[in-house]
Amino acid sequence: MRNFCISLLVGSGIFFQPIQAQDFEPNYEEGLVPSYSLPDPLLFANGDTVTSLEEWNSRRQEIFKIFEKEVYGKSPEWDGELEAEVLFVNPDFMDGKATRKGIRLHLKRNGQDLPLDLLIFYPNTRKSVPAFLGLNFYGNHTLATDSQVVVPTAWIRNNETMGSSDNKASEAGRGKRISNWPYEKIVARGYGLVSLYYGELDPDFDDGFQNGVHGLFPEESRDAASWGSVAGWAWGLSRVMDYLETESWLNSEKVAVLGHSRLGKAALWAGAMDDRFALVISNNSGCGGAALSRRQYGETVARINRSFPHWFAENFNQYNEREMELPIDQHQLLALMAPRPVYVASGVEDRWADPKGEFLSCVAASPVYRLFDLEGMPVSSPPAVNHPEMGHIGYHVRSGGHGLLEYDWMQYLDFADLHF
Repeated sequence: MRNFCISLLVGSGIFFQPIQAQDFEPNYEEGLVPSYSLPDPLLFANGDTVTSLEEWNSRRQEIFKIFEKEVYGKSPEWDGELEAEVLFVNPDFMDGKATRKGIRLHLKRNGQDLPLDLLIFYPNTRKSVPAFLGLNFYGNHTLATDSQVVVPTAWIRNNETMGSSDNKASEAGRGKRISNWPYEKIVARGYGLVSLYYGELDPDFDDGFQNGVHGLFPEESRDAASWGSVAGWAWGLSRVMDYLETESWLNSEKVAVLGHSRLGKAALWAGAMDDRFALVISNNSGCGGAALSRRQYGETVARINRSFPHWFAENFNQYNEREMELPIDQHQLLALMAPRPVYVASGVEDRWADPKGEFLSCVAASPVYRLFDLEGMPVSSPPAVNHPEMGHIGYHVRSGGHGLLEYDWMQYLDFADLHF
């Protein structure tokens, strides 16, 4: 199984303590999945059945507020200012086929300034184009081979392969994630790509919510339903969308929000919070993302809360080892996207993220799409490996394990072509 880490504060420094396999033994046996029944997305809390789109709008708000209170936490309304600083523009990128530019987006509130560096690629066409927006794990410089794209100075997870140590990024990571963000192929298909380093929005350790986007709201007293880091990353994606609506190269009605792993959880919650995201993509998001919590397969609610106490609202802890008492499950999160298209992807070897549980979420969300006379998940049984299925809900399980791969991107491009 993959090793995961929890961060601990020691004085003013931070180190990582690995969580060993003996600390948690995941269930990887289908025969040991407990019997469960899923809450019906088309059934109000009072037992009434949703029979119309107007009633769904009310039921949607009911579901959303439960997720907000019990899982991700409530995010504040944005009442600050956004300022965009142009760092560079390369109008003849990719031999003139594309433009690449860097934008430093400043989130300003109450005298504070949170800078976010955006790396943008788009085809050089005269018409506005659709685009993908996604957070990256190790900095924009990992998507570039030249020093014009600077190494971030924000806190970063240690990773020898990426050249990050002492929670600082370095030149050693330059260009090492281009294969995960194949911008040349994305641009060649007629799409733009916008990415930024997620740690600039909120550093990924338990810092008491003092830094990043949480730090812009020091006057807010926290309670058990306050926003965690997943909600912070999702909220930040909406601030980037605020800026993207001003960009002339972009068709702002055709922006797909995408995320991998913990950032797949953030992309789903961003899509639930903000309907400006016209298409939502979850890549290997697992527990707290697309996978059904009630299956208790792979990573569980208790495991994720104890390992990453800053990711979710404090209220989520009350369901540790008590998944059956959750008033919602993750299929209802997918249903919140309706009628917008949503795509979920798994890796067959990524049992930690429960590929079958991710697929079953797609199936269980489909009745809401049928309320809109749309096809949700086209099949009710898991498809074969590397055989995508695409309705208004799309799904594939590919060969390999946990990662955002070129194969995944090719399916997302096909899905976007289908709906954009």
